Amino acid sequence: MTKKAVANLYKEQRVGVFVDVQNLYYSARNVYKSKVDFRAILKEAIKGRNLIRAIAYVIRADVKDEENFFDALKNLGYEVKEKDLQVFYGGAKKGDWDIGIAMDLIELAPKLDTVVLVSGDGDFVPLVRHLKHALGCYVEVMAFGKSSSQKLIDEADNYLDLDSEPQKFLMQTGK
Repeated sequence: MTKKAVANLYKEQRVGVFVDVQNLYYSARNVYKSKVDFRAILKEAIKGRNLIRAIAYVIRADVKDEENFFDALKNLGYEVKEKDLQVFYGGAKKGDWDIGIAMDLIELAPKLDTVVLVSGDGDFVPLVRHLKHALGCYVEVMAFGKSSSQKLIDEADNYLDLDSEPQKFLMQTGK
């Protein structure tokens, strides 16, 4: 862990892990030209604590091997929530889960001691504040620092910069 010491890490903690798959995917692709190791992400997020829910939020874009990827996430222990890619008149495309992730976090927070948000998206800053101050959760954020919002990093109780050990969190290619 970087930034802050993990003083609040207890085996009895009830943990929820919420993964913004698109955010991680594009960060790994753009910064490292690689793919994320979602098994390593989940293991690091749980850290031996009591996992209550692990949810991966994905966008269905009807691309090759998409179904295999979603199945792989399920086999790793994630509950996969899917949303179709929106295509607008003129060809613009949009696919994000910000509101869905926020709603799930707010609804599940009373059942959790610790929330692990796996995203560097600064849009989550007000959500992190709410989880901490109104709902009493300890909030950890995991993301690639080179593509993370500094405000999100500052707001989190703890932050793990995946850039600190990229080989641990990226798929090893057979080179």
